[in-house]
Amino acid sequence: MQVSYPYHGQDINCTLQMHSSLVQRLSLETQLEDHQGCVNALAWNSKGSLLVSGSDDARVNIWSYESKKLLHSIDTGHSANIFCCKFVPETGNDLVVSGAGDAEVRAFRLSQSSGRSFGGPGIEQTAVFRCHSKRVKKIAVEDGNPHVVWSASEDGTLRQHDFRDGVLCPPAGSANQECRNILLDLRSGAKKSLADPPKQCLALKSCDISATRPHQLLIGGSDAFARLYDRRMLPPLTSSRKQSKAPPCVCYFCPVHLSDYGRSSLHLTHVTFSPNGEELLLSYSSEHVYLMDVNNGRDTTARYIASDVPKRMILAPVLNGTKVTVTSQPINNGYVGNRKISSWLRECKELLEDAQKELEQQNSLYAIEVTSEVLDAGRPELDPGLRHDFLCTRATAFLKRSWKNDAHMAIRDCIEARKINPMSGWAHVTMAESLSQLGKHKEALDYAMQANFLDPTNHELAEKVQYLREKLAADGKNSKKNDGESKLERRPQRVRSLSELLFRTEADQSDSSQDSRRAEREDSDYDDDMDVEMEFEMSVSGDDDREAEAGLRPGSLNLRVRRRGAASRDSSQRNSSSGSPPSGMQNVEVSPQMEVAIDLRQRYVGHCNVGTDIKQASFLGTKGDFVASGSDDGRWFIWQKRTGRLMKVLKGDENVVNCVQCHPFDCAVATSGIDNTIKMWTPCAQEPSIVFGGVAGPETADIFNLMAENQRKMRSQREISLPFELLQRFRMHDVGEGTVHPFECTQS
Repeated sequence: MQVSYPYHGQDINCTLQMHSSLVQRLSLETQLEDHQGCVNALAWNSKGSLLVSGSDDARVNIWSYESKKLLHSIDTGHSANIFCCKFVPETGNDLVVSGAGDAEVRAFRLSQSSGRSFGGPGIEQTAVFRCHSKRVKKIAVEDGNPHVVWSASEDGTLRQHDFRDGVLCPPAGSANQECRNILLDLRSGAKKSLADPPKQCLALKSCDISATRPHQLLIGGSDAFARLYDRRMLPPLTSSRKQSKAPPCVCYFCPVHLSDYGRSSLHLTHVTFSPNGEELLLSYSSEHVYLMDVNNGRDTTARYIASDVPKRMILAPVLNGTKVTVTSQPINNGYVGNRKISSWLRECKELLEDAQKELEQQNSLYAIEVTSEVLDAGRPELDPGLRHDFLCTRATAFLKRSWKNDAHMAIRDCIEARKINPMSGWAHVTMAESLSQLGKHKEALDYAMQANFLDPTNHELAEKVQYLREKLAADGKNSKKNDGESKLERRPQRVRSLSELLFRTEADQSDSSQDSRRAEREDSDYDDDMDVEMEFEMSVSGDDDREAEAGLRPGSLNLRVRRRGAASRDSSQRNSSSGSPPSGMQNVEVSPQMEVAIDLRQRYVGHCNVGTDIKQASFLGTKGDFVASGSDDGRWFIWQKRTGRLMKVLKGDENVVNCVQCHPFDCAVATSGIDNTIKMWTPCAQEPSIVFGGVAGPETADIFNLMAENQRKMRSQREISLPFELLQRFRMHDVGEGTVHPFECTQS
């Protein structure tokens, strides 16, 4: 029987499942050992009695939560890494599905499994779907639906597999192009920015179906935008023989500062709905974890279109009477909860003074935590002047900490501060510094001049204005010099070997001029080292028609190197030669300039996500009050959802933690990664701890240094992302044993 989630119930177990006092005591209880490879997928059944895991060893294991014992180990027959696995609902925990790097989706009945041998006596392979042409990265199921599963693949399609229509796809004697099970065809759905029309293939990395609104489907892939679809509004299922135009989505979800990023390396590794379906999490490669509102009912300012993005950085007058909306707790007769509002405001002023003192001592992390605790905690609305000071203090702290995209977070706070006080010199000068860090010297000069106008006696502001004028003049000279250079003289540096391209150190690829450019532009992740684009494609055997059309050898690795911009030119030439209308004539019913996106509500920082493209971010508990993510440093991080405050860091792997899955009802979390084991975490520590914690008690490492090192790794990550098939082949020929982690585990 399916157990429903008590989202709004009064169940005391639901309320206390992930109480902060229990989260502070989370510690390693046991390890589940049986897999012989990296464990890439974890999922609980609806009752929480069973845990399913998928691994590089091509096995799916079923574990008992109560006894922590292995119940079944199925040799699935997959010929590559398993990336996803799920229990199919309403089947009595009998049906399990898996998706893998061999582009196949398989299903098995546990009631007919005995022993460990695939295809042996007593085991039944219920279904095999070979419709995809590239790796299957995620499987989704719908609560209460035992008949259908959905699979997301890097071939750009989301397919719907209905067991009632057949258990073998394609049917015997048919090609996989004949399978009419494509629910979403996004082979021409990727966008470089919100303003650009979709062109290239969107390699799907993740998908999720809302537990409370099953018609809502969330997609994440090889660009910066998560897409929300209404399944009721999608066209009928199609086959892959004819490529369809990407259907319009309900809306996009993307932090506004990433919406015009324009680089192919930025992509999502995981997307998920909250347990109540009101929020979602986006986890980005080489980026942070972001919280979004699904329905966006609380803050209409979170909605934006492409034309709104550049306006954030341009000095413009703030209209009188601009209202700043803040989600707050109700005030009853001067009380909030059991505290007087006057005492709370007095405490806020003391916290502001503490934050400013810590900021003077270069403790920017503490200042950010303190100010965020007040600004984002959802407590009664502050006095406008006090809120302004908190915003400017936090913006200043962001700039001093200078982690990835901290300058963009400072801009957000300065915009809010100017809405409160349009004549704030503090907000203007901080905005100028933020824009200067991003290399936006023209816009920064406008804000600095306005700040100097508001405070003409401040000599530091006058010096700042002069510095920006000189910087802007130097930028103009450099721009003219670059424009005058011949394109033939600006040849890209020749790469002597693939090993040099992949593994050369930062010192090898930098000189003094490059270092200065990197310091100036790294917060916006600008990189002009390479003038070429590289495309890699590993064809999957059986996709004969596609291979013949593209001129690929079956099962071969294909590499294309070309100058940036050549892809768009080639595409336009192909469109012209085939008689298709120009891009301006396509999708006229939905202009990209008018497409709506939703901005972030909260950001979670400190971890590192560059080594794998299957790293998850998860809500903890049925109330979802905490957010967790794995990290490349072998730890997993827990943040308070509302404020973004880091609560706990736990050592979960010798290399990388990828999967974090909370038990449906108990205070228990399962994690996995590069190690062959699954770790089970429960509140079994004798003493509570915040931030620090590990296998053998509190860690001695400095958590700030750990987080800063993770930020350095993400900012220095190169722009080249290669499929693991290439790296696995390359490693055998060109990399010494033990020099890097096995690429079959690192995924990207």
